[in-house]
Amino acid sequence: MQAVAAGGWHSASVSEAGDLYMWGWNESGQLALPSKALAQERAQDEDMGSGNTKLMPCREQSAAKDAAFISIQAFPALLDLPQDLEVSAVSCGSRHTAVITRGGELYTWGWGKYGQLGHGNNISSDQARRVEHLVAQGLRAEQVVCGPWTTYICVLEP
Repeated sequence: MQAVAAGGWHSASVSEAGDLYMWGWNESGQLALPSKALAQERAQDEDMGSGNTKLMPCREQSAAKDAAFISIQAFPALLDLPQDLEVSAVSCGSRHTAVITRGGELYTWGWGKYGQLGHGNNISSDQARRVEHLVAQGLRAEQVVCGPWTTYICVLEP
């Protein structure tokens, strides 16, 4: 491993080949794995937006749906990033994660309540998403450090 990071509830490491391994708690999607809490939050937001009331599923249906969610990843697991990206740096906040690819792109995911994911909103995500603002500005990310509710990056202009 060439790098390791520890957050409030999760950890990550990067191999010399650029592979990303994640483990720990996944309540806010900080492991980039399906999060039950985020799925429930999205469903609640959809219900409030449409004004519809949904019936609660029976216990058997609920248990089958829960099987797709990962609450705790007890050991380091390889994370498949979009487009087989190679990671050069990783940082973990309390409940979010940020990585820099070898191509200088910044990807973030997890809890986004304070805009710490850099996507121009306060939406949480359990999927790795590229920070498009940096791409639009022609900036290359070089370093990243996550605080509890913040993300700091060092960028270079091309």
